Amino acid sequence: MSELCPCGTKKNYADCCEPLHLGQATAKTAEALMRSRYSAYVFENEAYLLKTWSETTRPGQISFEKGLVWKKLRVLKTQKGQAKDTDGKVWFKASYQLADQKGMMSEKSFFIRDAQSQWVYVSGELR
Repeated sequence: MSELCPCGTKKNYADCCEPLHLGQATAKTAEALMRSRYSAYVFENEAYLLKTWSETTRPGQISFEKGLVWKKLRVLKTQKGQAKDTDGKVWFKASYQLADQKGMMSEKSFFIRDAQSQWVYVSGELR
């Protein structure tokens, strides 16, 4: 039995974000990259997150908050970020739980294509 991908597409993980996480495929759109990065946060996949972060803004490491569980992703809107674009924006909300507290994170994320024409995350504005 395959598990559903945490990114919210209702596809199996093996048919959705896993090939990106394993380096077997690349994101075709900014939204696909954003969804795969959300799943990488769910699985605490630091290597993938750093690899898909723009060299100009990439941190040295990523700290995962102990006990934080990502629950659901909802993409609200996209602007550009399609196969032929060079940049894009994705607005999303992600719900989480930390101990007995539930919370919501809302962000507008900025993406560009890098020198190899791959989508990378540049930065985000928390809402």
